[in-house]
Amino acid sequence: MDFALRPFEATDADWLVTEHARHYAQAEGFDDTFGPLVHSIVADFLNAHDPKAEAGWVAQRGGVRLGSIFCVRLDAATAKLRLFYVMQDARGTGVAQALLDQCLGFARNVGYAGLTLWTHESHAAAGRIYKRNGFTRTHAVPVHSFGVNLVEETWQIAF
Repeated sequence: MDFALRPFEATDADWLVTEHARHYAQAEGFDDTFGPLVHSIVADFLNAHDPKAEAGWVAQRGGVRLGSIFCVRLDAATAKLRLFYVMQDARGTGVAQALLDQCLGFARNVGYAGLTLWTHESHAAAGRIYKRNGFTRTHAVPVHSFGVNLVEETWQIAF
């Protein structure tokens, strides 16, 4: 599959929020509190990100968006991966690995000592790609979020 990675733009915001909310409602039964969370993450990025230390990317083929990933500052030494998502039709095509490589490379290049992320155990494919790329699951806790019972996970990698 041919695709390109490009910087996230404000015109991608509605797609990103809508697609996240739609997918997770269908796939995992998330309620309507999830979309506003994604919206707030995107709005925070658009309104206040530091382009020297934070970035977002969209994978695209022929004008069709395939996925996204963001690298934002958690603290001076640690980046946080956010909004990593690949459209169903693009899964298994290398898009996820390319997005993750872009995020990890950026985090290293701007001088972060490591990267952390928050996800759910039900996102098994995400867990596999994190593990394959050297991340370690450092925390897992059962929660009730977005209207469903989940196990929240924290994954980390040091550079």
